[in-house]
Amino acid sequence: MTTKHSHKPNFGKKVDDCLRCQELKEGAEPVRWNTGRDQTGGYPTNVEISRHFAPGGPHQRGACGPVCTFGES
Repeated sequence: MTTKHSHKPNFGKKVDDCLRCQELKEGAEPVRWNTGRDQTGGYPTNVEISRHFAPGGPHQRGACGPVCTFGES
C-alpha cells in the first residue's frame, strides 16, 4: 500500500501539496502493475498491447469496460 494522491490524475506531474507526490520526489518507488509476469515485470508485452488496442480489438469494441483497465491486475 502507498499513500494516496490528494488530486485528480495529472499524468506524471508532481503536485506540491500532495503527500504522495512528495514521497515520489524524495525517491519512493512508483506503483507498478503486478500481473505475475516474470519476463516483463508485470507489464503487458508489446504484442498484448498491440492486440488490445488494434482496430476491432477489445478496446475499440469496449470489452474493457467504460474505463479501460487493460494491464491492471
